[in-house]
Amino acid sequence: MATPVVELQEVKKIYQLGGETVAALDGVDLVIEEREMVAIMGASGSGKSTLMNVVGCLDRPTSGAYQLNGSDVGSFSDNRRSDTRGRFIGFIFQSYNLLPQLTAAQNVELPLRYNPRGFDRKQAVVEALDRVGLADRANHRPNQLSGGQQQRVGIARALVGRPSLLLADEPTGNLDSNSTEEIITLLQELNREDGMTVAMVTHEPEVAAATRRVVTLRDGRVLSDEQVEQRHFSGFAQHGEATGVVQ
Repeated sequence: MATPVVELQEVKKIYQLGGETVAALDGVDLVIEEREMVAIMGASGSGKSTLMNVVGCLDRPTSGAYQLNGSDVGSFSDNRRSDTRGRFIGFIFQSYNLLPQLTAAQNVELPLRYNPRGFDRKQAVVEALDRVGLADRANHRPNQLSGGQQQRVGIARALVGRPSLLLADEPTGNLDSNSTEEIITLLQELNREDGMTVAMVTHEPEVAAATRRVVTLRDGRVLSDEQVEQRHFSGFAQHGEATGVVQ
């Protein structure tokens, strides 16, 4: 039986904007099991980013329950939530978020500086860069790397702490089709060969089709949750070509 990594039950996130109450999440039930690769889709304002912030322990839900690897995150102190992020969750961002004055290796090492894990930091950085195919670019700065290479550095940074869950927020949003294929193929390999659990926000049906499951949000609720046949990314559809995934 597969082991749940993420379990959300009736999760709500309510904001007060002026005199208006806005439910960014409005009773979300979601289970992501170990070794799954899941796409999170939905229109702007559907709750995708809020959901990722809650799952990533960056924000607390207003109500409902969240368990990560079987532990009740709602009972955690702020310090324990921070420690949990460092130990169990790797983040991949659309804009890479690399520090321009640091080399690729130094950028990858950053999470270990703020959350030491008790293993050889230099070796962990070497292994992470090698896993994403950039061992020979360790001493290059971001402006010496292509967009796809910068995103691979971002993935290496997410991997360096050896997390059990990768959260990717539009990881291909700034990339061309060829670089997108490289990144999606790498995420598929990390899921399939390394056993990483991957949850990825995307607005591209072609990218979502490279996962095994597509969860679509609307108005803070789960509109649909479907298993899909995982496919190799082969570029963006042209002129309304069907992709097999409904956004």
